[in-house]
Amino acid sequence: MRLKISRGVLGSMLAWAGERHPNEIVLLLRGQVDKDVARVDEFLFPPHASGGRGFAQFPAHMLPIDFSVIGTAHSHPAGSSKPSSTDLNKFYGKVMMILSHPYRDDCVGAYDSQGKPLEIELIV
Repeated sequence: MRLKISRGVLGSMLAWAGERHPNEIVLLLRGQVDKDVARVDEFLFPPHASGGRGFAQFPAHMLPIDFSVIGTAHSHPAGSSKPSSTDLNKFYGKVMMILSHPYRDDCVGAYDSQGKPLEIELIV
């Protein structure tokens, strides 16, 4: 699977992660999945989300029904863009993005529910 995201959306996500550093953030990814391509069109702040040093969470049962939410993004202030076992156990949707410090385009990882890396394609 491949993940497509605009430079503007990704830039906004990275800026938010940088602003909240050293606390972790969590975001919902809204878009579409078609065969082997996941396209992220925008992100949302989950209701009642919280984050701090070493964690970011939201109560999934509080989310409204929205089939355009295709996954989550969260930050790793320590610098690794690889998913932890906790990340994989709390996987939500079809894709997960990890934004790692220092929050640049090359500090982003995307994964499926098995933890397999996805190719990230920046689009206009």
